[in-house]
Amino acid sequence: MGASRSSGTTDELGPDEDSGGGPPGCSTDPGASAGEGGIPGVPGAPDGSELLAALLDGMDAALCAFDAAGTVTHWNREAERILGWSAQEAVGRAGFAGWAVRRADADEVRARLMSAMDAPGRQVHEFALLRKDGGRVLVRTQSAGVRGADGKPAGVYCAFSEVHAQIDLERAIALSEALLEDASWGVVLVDVDLRPTVVNAYASRALGGGRTRLLGRPLGELVVQGVEELEAALHHVLAEGAPSAPAELWVTLRTAEGERRRCWRSGFLRLASPLTEEPVPLGVGWLFRDVTAAKLAEQEADRLRFRASQLHRAARTASECEDPMEAATSLLDFALAGFADHVLVDLVAGERLVRTAATPFDAPGPCLPVAGGSIPARYGPGHPALQSVERTGTVRTSAGAGEAAATAWATERRWPRDAAHALCAVLRSRGRTLGVLTFLRAANRAAFERPDTAYAETVAARVAGAVDLAQVTRAAGG
Repeated sequence: MGASRSSGTTDELGPDEDSGGGPPGCSTDPGASAGEGGIPGVPGAPDGSELLAALLDGMDAALCAFDAAGTVTHWNREAERILGWSAQEAVGRAGFAGWAVRRADADEVRARLMSAMDAPGRQVHEFALLRKDGGRVLVRTQSAGVRGADGKPAGVYCAFSEVHAQIDLERAIALSEALLEDASWGVVLVDVDLRPTVVNAYASRALGGGRTRLLGRPLGELVVQGVEELEAALHHVLAEGAPSAPAELWVTLRTAEGERRRCWRSGFLRLASPLTEEPVPLGVGWLFRDVTAAKLAEQEADRLRFRASQLHRAARTASECEDPMEAATSLLDFALAGFADHVLVDLVAGERLVRTAATPFDAPGPCLPVAGGSIPARYGPGHPALQSVERTGTVRTSAGAGEAAATAWATERRWPRDAAHALCAVLRSRGRTLGVLTFLRAANRAAFERPDTAYAETVAARVAGAVDLAQVTRAAGG
């Protein structure tokens, strides 16, 4: 709230006031409360009138007061700033008539202001007041009555501010309340220790907990993976300010249903106290929206485009190969990129499967025919490759958790030791089963999923055509 003059402002009184210069009905005589010299026991302390003047001058809203007869008794600096009338010019005048209000409106304004003297609580009004330069300004007032020591009405005090400033404040408050209640973005206010202090409804749902249960807890208790990146972003905002663009953070959350992988598009704002000359950090405002579905769809679209491009390139390369088996292995080299770490080609020979082509077991490399010719694949009963042939379909499988278990699982199935996930797709051409194609992934990669199955079956169909052509060509040549 604004300010009054410390000299000549609070000492000019209306006819019904005490001699101390305080609000109507209140004495600020230094001798009445502090004796000579100000506050008892505190040498040099300000007396009551000086303290009251300082308080009035420090207010952020304009303030004026009237005695019971309607005479202006107090006028602070903010009132002077808004209307241009100084305290010396305002104090002692009979109401606002003719100087701060048009004469045509003076009676109505006076009646509405002075009615607060006999009414309980505060009254809110809007008036058009006059500036000293003749301009008009719309103000919103809050007025309330003041009672004297005898309990009788002694006057009115009135705090007012420009309507547009009040509306701006109300908008800011309404915006903050809406963000912290019904926003379609998550809003979290984090203190300088990176602990949530306010969480809105969206954020509480996204973080998997009640709004009060999340407060004051370290972020590491809520986020299993990705908390380092999140905390680094918050530290950066505290130190350097808000980034220029939103950031996308992948995190894994611990929830009652288990761990969930989510992507949050996040924006950050550094919060500083408006009440200090130097900005004092209060924390960070973190706004985010869950974009997991959109990001996964985007990733899937990118994956499909890449795989379609690989199949196109593979087809063009295979068409230039004179040897159909070379065409088959070329197809597999293109198919492996970004899809799997190893591939095995086992063809049917009587009642057995024989290894015909494969990538190296001990290191990445191209798919090549087995050196020295095909050799029997020593698969035991129930092997995924045998199941694929028997079912004439695709089989997906993965090892159990743990490196030792994965190694034993791969060794038992005659696969490379680093294999942890497998997908076996049958090779079919002209209504005949020619063999099985096995794709393998290491443990550091995700297991094969349904979209991977569709891609593997497409590759298997093309490889089967090349293998069929190779067998037909070999039989014709023989």
